[in-house]
Amino acid sequence: MRGSRALIAAGAVLALALTTPTVASAASDPPAPQEWSNQVAMPYSLTVDGQRVLVADGALGIIGQLQPNGSIANIITGAEGTTSVATRGKWMAYTTSVETGEEAPPAESGLEIIGPNGPMPYVDLHAYEYANNPDGGNTYGFVDGCLADGGSNPGLLDAHAYTVVSYRGAWLVADAGANVIWHVTNDGDISVFAVLPAVPVTVDAQVMAIMGLPDCALGSTFNAEPVPTGLAVGPGNVVYVSTLPGFPGMVTGAGQLWRIDRSGEPTAIAAGLSGPTSISMAGPDALYVAQLFGGGIAKVSTSGQHLGFTPLPNALAVSTASNGTLWAATAAATDDVGNPTGPGTIVSISKGKVKVNGHILR
Repeated sequence: MRGSRALIAAGAVLALALTTPTVASAASDPPAPQEWSNQVAMPYSLTVDGQRVLVADGALGIIGQLQPNGSIANIITGAEGTTSVATRGKWMAYTTSVETGEEAPPAESGLEIIGPNGPMPYVDLHAYEYANNPDGGNTYGFVDGCLADGGSNPGLLDAHAYTVVSYRGAWLVADAGANVIWHVTNDGDISVFAVLPAVPVTVDAQVMAIMGLPDCALGSTFNAEPVPTGLAVGPGNVVYVSTLPGFPGMVTGAGQLWRIDRSGEPTAIAAGLSGPTSISMAGPDALYVAQLFGGGIAKVSTSGQHLGFTPLPNALAVSTASNGTLWAATAAATDDVGNPTGPGTIVSISKGKVKVNGHILR
């Protein structure tokens, strides 16, 4: 996957010119988002721990904690390229990916785990991907039509740890470069939990214009990389994953939700999402989906039915509190070449009064 910041900038620009899928509103409008902070830039991930709200800000290189006055108290600094944070009791884990350019894969990518007695050894997912390449059996690119000859390729070596969640005393990591879900123990043992399949995109006039393709490519199939982004664990330890397909899928509303059972077999449950970057359980049988290019947060049942929509431009991350409060973060606004023009935000969406615990979680 292209670098996460580059992906956001490119997608935001294209979203201005492209028509993206819409999600029907629920019968009753959801509460308006309440802004808590504008002291973030690229808040790729939120995690709610009781009344504490943690944020991974990749632009600032921090893991921070929201304070009642809207400031962000640093818990971890110097976390270059951090994209997510998760907790489990006295344990904390966060992902990092060090990027070298828009088109180059990250030079480093892994998981940092902090236990009750301090940091554990760094988990080098980049090295594991380059030694094993689990999606090497997938075929990406043109698979039919006039561009099929030499136009497709197997899974390339690329690691970009994007989201971590706690799972049955260990951790799952969605890797947006390797196109897999890693299983990582507290001691750092890595295994493959699931490999996401390629996402077929039919070449239409819009895709032809974006990619500058010849007329003969119309109607052909391009297998995009799935690019797993969000992760959530539901009842019965069922795992849900969002995918934001690689180019050109990322701008054609080809985002999907997947269910993965303990066998590791992914099953698609919902499609038509526009830039899904983060998901969170919305009760036992529904999920919230942050749609970076779709103008807000969708609510989707675990059977794939669209249940509602909350407008929130540049929605980047979601996390649900135990009392049902939805927390969300937005990416910093950018101009037409990707330069920041405004801050990111952290907001809450709730019908009741929301409280924030500012006591620092260490």
